[in-house]
Amino acid sequence: MISFLRGTVAHVGLSTAVIDLNGAGMSVYATPQTLSHLKVGEEAKLFTSMIVREDSLTLFGFADDDAREVFDILLGVSGVGPRLALAVLAVHEPEAIRVAAHTGDNKAFTKVPGIGPKVAGRLVLELSGKLVPHGTGTSNAPAAEVTAEWKPQVVAAMTSLGWSEKDATGSIDKAMADSPELVEAGNVAQILRATLRWLGQDGARAGNRVGTRG
Repeated sequence: MISFLRGTVAHVGLSTAVIDLNGAGMSVYATPQTLSHLKVGEEAKLFTSMIVREDSLTLFGFADDDAREVFDILLGVSGVGPRLALAVLAVHEPEAIRVAAHTGDNKAFTKVPGIGPKVAGRLVLELSGKLVPHGTGTSNAPAAEVTAEWKPQVVAAMTSLGWSEKDATGSIDKAMADSPELVEAGNVAQILRATLRWLGQDGARAGNRVGTRG
């Protein structure tokens, strides 16, 4: 596994760069932000993630280890390949992705080209607990204020998965009656997951409701 590349920048394109490693040119895919900081003829270091396929070995490069970590975690979401994971990082900084995943902000993910409400909802579900903002601690906000923050986001996530706003709101209230500790914590992804479990659904079956409504 190639963890990073350090060498002279030989070429910078629209989506790739070539790093000269003592006479060997390594092609690396990267976001426009990362590529914009590379200058031909200057030395550069990129953290890398290698994607191995039957017919290819592809390197993806990142300015820092945090971006690479977020990229690798995004790849663990069903239906998300390396190009889409890189597109997420092209739209949002790593910390913004962590915040969106932690708070269940599926609208942030729909800003990425190629990601619709259904995929955004799946990202929120599957990234729960895997991407956490740096320095996240226990909130001292009053319970009513915390609820005001999380409930609209959970309702939005459920409507994106196919429930009506009325059904979503009622299901959340009933599910949270059994989980007061989740209400106090106010973690959107955990509340969403708990509500779906209460409904006896999983992410895949929830997604099927989109096709049956409407």
